[in-house]
Amino acid sequence: MTDADQAREDAVEAALDKLDLDTKTRLLAGQDMWSLPAVPGIGLASLVMSDGPIGVRGVRWTADDPSIALPSPTALAAAWDPALARRAGRLLAQEARRKGVHVLLAPTVNLHRSPLGGRHFECYSEDPYLTGAIGSGYVSGVQDGGVATTVKHFVGNDAETDRFTVDNVIAPRTLRELYLAPFEAIVKNARPWGIMTAYNQVNGTSMTEHRHLVNDVLRAEWGFDGYNVSDWMAARSTAGALLGGLDVAMPGPRTVYGSALAEAVRAGEVPQEAVDGAVRNVLRLAARVGALEGAPAVVTDPPAGIDGKALAREIAARGFVLVRNGAVPGGRPALPLDTAPGRTVALIGAAARDARVLGGGSATVFPERVVSPLDGLGAVLPAGSLTFSVGADPSEELVPADKGFELRAICRDASGAVLGEGSLPSGQVQWIGEDLPAGATYETMASIEVTGTFLPRESGDHAFGTRGLGAFTLAVDGRTLWEGVQRMGEEADPFEAFFGAPSERARTTLTEGEPVEVSLTFQVPDVSALPLKAIMFSLLHLGPRREAEELIAEAVEAARAADTAVVVVATTERVESEGFDRKDLRLPGRQDDLVRAVAAVNPNTVVVVNAGSPVELPWRDDVAAVLLAWFPGQEGGAALADVLLGETEPGGRMPTTWPAAFADAPVTEVVPAGGRLEYREGLLIGHRAYEARGVAPAYPFGHGLGYTEWAYESLEVTGSVARVRLTNTGARPGREVVQVYLAPLADDAERPASWLAGFAPVAAGPGESVEAEITLPGRAFEVWDETAGSWRRVGGDYEVRASHAHGDTRLTATLQV
Repeated sequence: MTDADQAREDAVEAALDKLDLDTKTRLLAGQDMWSLPAVPGIGLASLVMSDGPIGVRGVRWTADDPSIALPSPTALAAAWDPALARRAGRLLAQEARRKGVHVLLAPTVNLHRSPLGGRHFECYSEDPYLTGAIGSGYVSGVQDGGVATTVKHFVGNDAETDRFTVDNVIAPRTLRELYLAPFEAIVKNARPWGIMTAYNQVNGTSMTEHRHLVNDVLRAEWGFDGYNVSDWMAARSTAGALLGGLDVAMPGPRTVYGSALAEAVRAGEVPQEAVDGAVRNVLRLAARVGALEGAPAVVTDPPAGIDGKALAREIAARGFVLVRNGAVPGGRPALPLDTAPGRTVALIGAAARDARVLGGGSATVFPERVVSPLDGLGAVLPAGSLTFSVGADPSEELVPADKGFELRAICRDASGAVLGEGSLPSGQVQWIGEDLPAGATYETMASIEVTGTFLPRESGDHAFGTRGLGAFTLAVDGRTLWEGVQRMGEEADPFEAFFGAPSERARTTLTEGEPVEVSLTFQVPDVSALPLKAIMFSLLHLGPRREAEELIAEAVEAARAADTAVVVVATTERVESEGFDRKDLRLPGRQDDLVRAVAAVNPNTVVVVNAGSPVELPWRDDVAAVLLAWFPGQEGGAALADVLLGETEPGGRMPTTWPAAFADAPVTEVVPAGGRLEYREGLLIGHRAYEARGVAPAYPFGHGLGYTEWAYESLEVTGSVARVRLTNTGARPGREVVQVYLAPLADDAERPASWLAGFAPVAAGPGESVEAEITLPGRAFEVWDETAGSWRRVGGDYEVRASHAHGDTRLTATLQV
């Protein structure tokens, strides 16, 4: 322990000694949606938390205070570069400090067990080692800036269906070697200051009450000394939660802690020492982030400022995965694009104009700008060389009013008097806790009007609708189009109720370029009896629907006339978001038909996939190139232009295996049966499962192409270090991710045939050689012995495979353990 650590511990103990029971228990319960109460008497400031992981939203769900929006976690993991993740973390710490946030509720390090997982985009990878390495870099970066992280969701929150109640049945060995492994790596390598426990149960016990996994494993075995906060509304039992190792129950003020915990102590249900332990962890957090007087903050001089837009652009390009780059007429690769004078590009797809840059749910932030593919290419291609066609719209449902709308929310009391108002980034109102416009309160508000103007981009029938529960009045251009009440359906998850199926209410004919007034009035219900005060509803819109065949035909003609066709296909918020899982892996709408039709008339067709999770690409071998762009963040369009034109190499490698078809996925069941979801597949998820089953995926784990070629020349394994020498044999500078897999040479039915043991990104210019040095961790040679309840080293001969991707082995060596 350093002198500074000791000084913080001394300050914590001195502060703890001054607190009475009621103050202690109040400190363990949120005072509102995002913060803990201040205690001026001990010099404790209010600790403020905020959602991540790709930005820092702050305490209000508003665009008035915009946030940098980095690429999605799948994109960050696709760079296979912990140092880049650390830089991303430092930027987010900079954003957090700017917004007065002490604790970032990120990163999400649950695994890609099944491609159906609704928050797949918010997690890093199917592989525990890669997840742990990227997560360690991210946590280290955020905490370099003096801001705490909460690594989540501990543990087993690998799908969204019935996430509040599901009992995930996971064998001890599977739990240790897969799902706990990234948490363990991050705790040991990055020493996070916080952990968030999940909603779900694991083997019959709710995670907010799981004494064994929290107290015995996380704290005692791994040495975690930070604070443990519940996922929001996850804590259900006062004594059970505290004795299970939960320090903070969020949000407040109505939680199982506070006065309920004080009463439990006085009744002898909970020992005072357990309360003191939880308070000590909270005070230690405050000391670390500089919120406790007399305690030196861990970081007094934050790292140098970072250009957020530049880093967002860099991460996007580094995460783009080029999975196919075939030859086009003339023999050259499809990418980078031929930029000779006079060359033309037909850009096709609704997502090329209205890009989806981030995933839905609690990961949502509001950037000050979004660069779409149309924006990015339009800024760099010569005038007249770029055309745009919608081709096929991935969304056939109404979405929150956005493009062309300028909206604000007006809060009124029962007499109609205005209490307060604020701007809205879209037609979506999501006010939770005290996140209300100044002057408005839940007690005084009777109605909220979302109002403003809409400038149509197309003439024709425009559909308007609502999402949310309650009574609404919808008016467009001064006419009331609908009045009615939406009641609760079958949704068990509040996010499903809010982000679920929209309701179309009316249609009206509008003219391109002629603005109209729009208004949606919502009658505020009584929220006093709810466990969490919140108002959530949306004004929805869908532009004129032209016949799909007509749109595809227009795109085909544009593609026929162009030298290159770039088609952007995408998922929607109804496909990938928090609160529900996917039903299949198909692209929504007629996008597959669009790609086939374009490729049939232009052999130089490049497809950009704007999705955070695996999707089926049945035409993948019929197009010249396929580039996976994930959810690329606010600068995604600029990064795409960089990559397509060859200013930057696509640097990504697959962080998860993409199946050729949904039926090929190793795990296709995420729906519990009788409240239980059994992880019957054991250790065989992702690339381990594909190898065991002999199934060829569309794109294997670790796969990715660049704009140069690499020759793997030598592999030397000495002790626990593998050294790989390789040369850039192409004509351009480039990066390569050297991956090392271990495969036991003796038959071993207990273990996968091979697994990732280490990796290293390297860079070199044309003709240059470089050496990658990769340390093989001891854990790579161990298995969890369920009988002994401990790790056991497995000796014998191993094949060490230096690889470009899983299954693409370039060099081998034998290591005896």
